[in-house]
Amino acid sequence: MSEAVPPARHWLLAEKRKPLPPPGRGHRPLRKLFHLICFLVFLVLPFSNLMRFDIPRQRFYFAGFEVLISEFSILFFALMFLMFVIAVVAIMYGRVYCGYACPQMIFSEASTAVEAWAMKLAQRWTAKPLGRKMLGKGLFLAVLAAASVFLAFVFMAYFIEPRDLLHRLLRFDLASVGGIMGASVTLVTFLDFTLVKQTFCTTVCPYGYMQGMLQDRHSLLVAYQDPTSACIDCKKCVRVCEMGIDIRKGPYQIECVHCGDCIDACDEVLAKVGHPGLIHYSWGGSAASARKEPWFRRWGFRDPKRFVILFVMAAYLTALGLTLYLRKPVLMRVTPDRATLFTLLPDGSVANRVRMNLANRSPRPVEIRVWVEGLPGARVMLDRNPLTLAPGAALERTFDIAAPAGGQELNPIRVVIQSSDRGAPDAAEMNFIMPTKRN
Repeated sequence: MSEAVPPARHWLLAEKRKPLPPPGRGHRPLRKLFHLICFLVFLVLPFSNLMRFDIPRQRFYFAGFEVLISEFSILFFALMFLMFVIAVVAIMYGRVYCGYACPQMIFSEASTAVEAWAMKLAQRWTAKPLGRKMLGKGLFLAVLAAASVFLAFVFMAYFIEPRDLLHRLLRFDLASVGGIMGASVTLVTFLDFTLVKQTFCTTVCPYGYMQGMLQDRHSLLVAYQDPTSACIDCKKCVRVCEMGIDIRKGPYQIECVHCGDCIDACDEVLAKVGHPGLIHYSWGGSAASARKEPWFRRWGFRDPKRFVILFVMAAYLTALGLTLYLRKPVLMRVTPDRATLFTLLPDGSVANRVRMNLANRSPRPVEIRVWVEGLPGARVMLDRNPLTLAPGAALERTFDIAAPAGGQELNPIRVVIQSSDRGAPDAAEMNFIMPTKRN
């Protein structure tokens, strides 16, 4: 009987090569740092009014501005700008959002890390396999339950004023709409972190499917390139993948979020045998160019389409900035109340009723002063003038303008409203009605 012939060693392992130097920090530490930054931004935004909806008060806070829901132009430009940001990122840099900034991916990976930490901690406390498993699972669920309450509170703070939301949470409010929504978000968050995790990316999230329509031959991809058959089939790129795929099967798999973990794994293994890694970020999956490219091509501006879509995004951003800059911090409106044309006062003067609407959309209290021009002796019958308007407060007030009797029947006047936060006053022109003269 002939002896079995041992399999030949891979040519790369058989060659005597000097190990390559370490590849550097790699993509994973950078990605985790970006995850931390995104998480901190998620925490800060609703408590700083940088971006928050206040549904009960029908307000939208953006970049420190308080915007009424009815201010359609600002909401339109803001939504269009954000839509084009997503489109630009998807076209130029592929699914880099999924790997670096997506909340689902950030919290799913954090959930996996917490589960691994809980199991390691349980191993220190007990040696029994069953007890270790139950203790680790219980610790993991307890941490996730507390985290779900906290994250649901932060998420709901984007839609309900945080202090009001905290009072609801401390009272265990489950009767109001806000309380029911908070409990529902907490439950969904807990189930997501414990059961769904990255499965959401391949079953529910539409971004991965939309990416297939937006990307082209110049989009940034994570691609496996092995023209010399240097892969030693160690499968470390598969083991480190959070999505559990084999990048060697192609860069267009719907599960691939282009996080770069497989790049680090391949670089680390092949560097030990003196060969560069076989997985790289590349534009459209093509081989990296040996010649030095201009800076704009290295940043992804590789055809005119990218310049055009970036110009459109910049145009919407400019329109949004101008709209926010030109808007009035205090909304002031005066209209005549014609339910009664005029009223004769005991002192013989004539009064016309006026309706005033004020809304302070600035972060500071303001003083409002009202006066009348165009009619001698006219006075504003307000109990306080000037009056103070708190930040975010709205006021609707009906008052009388009184003037001495006499003169013509219709008297053009200007009702002027001056706010302390701006130099130019607002004025409303109307007619002051006097009693009809009888011959």
